Order: sequence, then C-alpha cells, then structure tokens
Amino acid sequence: MQPTATVLVYSDDANTREQVRLAAGRRPAADVPPVEFLECATLPAVLSALDKGGIDVCVLDGETAPAGGMGVCRQIKDEIFDCPPVLLLIGRPQDAWLATWSRADAAVTLPVDPVGFADALASVLRQRLSVGA
Repeated sequence: MQPTATVLVYSDDANTREQVRLAAGRRPAADVPPVEFLECATLPAVLSALDKGGIDVCVLDGETAPAGGMGVCRQIKDEIFDCPPVLLLIGRPQDAWLATWSRADAAVTLPVDPVGFADALASVLRQRLSVGA
C-alpha cells in the first residue's frame, strides 16, 4: 500500500474545505492509506495541480462560484488523461442527476456528514488504488 493518498479539495469556501478535512480525518478507512490534502480555491489552481500529477482523488464543491464543481468535474473528465476519481459535494439530494451528468464517481450532500463522507472517500480511493495496482 502506498504511504499516503493525495486528495485535492476544491471549494471557494474555507469552511467547506475544513469540513472535508475534518470528516475524512487522517485515514477515512482502515484499508486505505492515510490522506494528505491539497486545497484549491480557484479553477486555475485545480488545473495546475492536476497537470502536475500525483492526485489520487478530487473532492469538488458543486456550490463553488464562479466555476462550480459540477462543471469542473465534467471539464477535467474530458481534458485530464487518467483523471482521478471525483467525489462531488452537492447542495441537495435532488442534484444527484447533475452529478451523474458531470461524470462524478460519487456524490454526497452538504453540509458534510462525517460518516457518509468518509465512506464515500474511502470508496473512491479504493477505486483509484485498484486501477493503479
């Protein structure tokens, strides 16, 4: 198992980024590696980080402005070779169809539920690690 997994967190709201970090903790599940977070508040920062590589999972806030996480998800799925799996934060359960449109690998609602978020993050990490193995 690799020593750590890098999780990119995109949100223009520092409180949302903090909720993600706190909900995931150091290790979202026993069978996945510990996580390190790379926080981004702008689309250019996200694209730059993905171009550099080394990102295992992206957590994108669908409520971010001006470039929302759903549109960013669709863009990176189209433009980034071997795009990491995306966990999308959505405003309400009824937005799940938009998460599907954006090609997100998983979606959870805001505010972040620690147990549900940790389970979803661990699931997408497992997906990424099984592909990379």
